[in-house]
Amino acid sequence: MNRVSRIHTDFNELTRILLYKREHESMWLLATISSYFINAGVYVADKFLLSKKIHSSITYAFYVGIWSIFNIFLLVFDPWLPDLRELLVDLLAGFLFLITLIFWYKALHQSEATRVVPIVGALTPIFSFLFSYIFLQESLGERQLLAFVILINGGILISVKYTRFWMLKDVWRRFRSLFGDILGPIHARYRPTRRLIINSTASAILFATYYVLIKYIYSEQPFIGGFVWSRMGTFIGVMLILFVGDWRKLIIKHQKGAKSPKNLAFFLLVRILAAIAFIMLNWAISLGNVALINSLLGTQYVFLFFIVLFLSAKYPQILKEELGGGVMLQKIIGVSLIVTGLYMLVT
Repeated sequence: MNRVSRIHTDFNELTRILLYKREHESMWLLATISSYFINAGVYVADKFLLSKKIHSSITYAFYVGIWSIFNIFLLVFDPWLPDLRELLVDLLAGFLFLITLIFWYKALHQSEATRVVPIVGALTPIFSFLFSYIFLQESLGERQLLAFVILINGGILISVKYTRFWMLKDVWRRFRSLFGDILGPIHARYRPTRRLIINSTASAILFATYYVLIKYIYSEQPFIGGFVWSRMGTFIGVMLILFVGDWRKLIIKHQKGAKSPKNLAFFLLVRILAAIAFIMLNWAISLGNVALINSLLGTQYVFLFFIVLFLSAKYPQILKEELGGGVMLQKIIGVSLIVTGLYMLVT
């Protein structure tokens, strides 16, 4: 009788663990998709602000990072103080995020959102997968790995402009025109694109490094505590920006020209939404696999595509989406791949 009772107890415990695991997976997935939905709108708004009001990536990163100090109030919900080693790691993560922002906004300012986001979004999950495997020993099962690949490819198709990938000679010719003969000169008209690729690639590497580092922090520290103290690293980095004379002049110059309350209100709204999305994404990272979370950026491309499509008619000088038979087919295939990848993760 005791044996039967013990088996029954073990079965109930196993069932509870499996149900908890399933709920746990659903939570990080839902948090990730919700975060990317909000971020899609934020990225479009950022492009609008950079095109019209803020023309310096340093200035914009400063105004984004300065709000990090207000995260300190989150400690009210879960007070926690790190030791010296934990504090240094937290501050490093926050400072790294600020540097990433600078590269990100610089790339975003150089082109439309639907060119910058795809490059960063395609490379970030790949680097995240490599870094998390090396430093965190995180791996993916066969089904998850397949979903990972499908989601990345879906994200690429939904986000890039229409391209005949099978025209290899034309692709090679454009590649050589863009990058030159290894050390040779680069055609002047492609130099902005080269800068875009360099900034976007640097952003992807930095984003992946930050995500892996912050995942490590959340595995060792309470979520709210690790999040808040890493934000203090961003705030300290923002303060250091003011010590560079040229950067300080850019910030002061923008501050003198920012007189419209309407623009300020819009900026504050965007920042609040960005903060919510950022907290949700960090929470998802604390629960799930870093590489999978970044591979789900494809869902953000879907949201971004429809937002840009809707707004491009009203703001064609800021946002534009080229459509045609081939383009639409490419987008449909991309969306189908993303839905397939999501289905594989959910089921």
